[in-house]
Amino acid sequence: MDLEKIEKLVNIIEKSSMLEFSIQEGETKIKMSRRGSAGVPGEPLTVVKTEAPAEDTVDENYIISPIVGTFYSAPSPDAEAFVKVGDVVKAGQTVCILEAMKLMNEIESDYDCEIEAVLVSNEQKVEYGQPLFKVKKLSD
Repeated sequence: MDLEKIEKLVNIIEKSSMLEFSIQEGETKIKMSRRGSAGVPGEPLTVVKTEAPAEDTVDENYIISPIVGTFYSAPSPDAEAFVKVGDVVKAGQTVCILEAMKLMNEIESDYDCEIEAVLVSNEQKVEYGQPLFKVKKLSD
């Protein structure tokens, strides 16, 4: 399915009152769902390729992916990684970049923590809700 078809689907769904929509064409499966208070027509859609994790699977000892995309550990191929195991990260500090639809999204830590493990490799495709880093929260 090409990008033009996906954009047309998003536009159609945004103007409708549907809260969820999914389509499969060959091996490509796309699921769109409204996020927000009541799913009022005109609210932005979130496009994901898999189901979101159940609420009880989200652990605050992980930094998780907020979107589907490609994980980049550094700002450029020849630069050092934003973080590595053992690094202490401050709230708001960039830990990686996720590329989605040609947009580079800087992912920041929500709290002060220490990186215990990097759970994905550079240029790996990641899913919404997938853990990217195992972290140890630091006390205030």
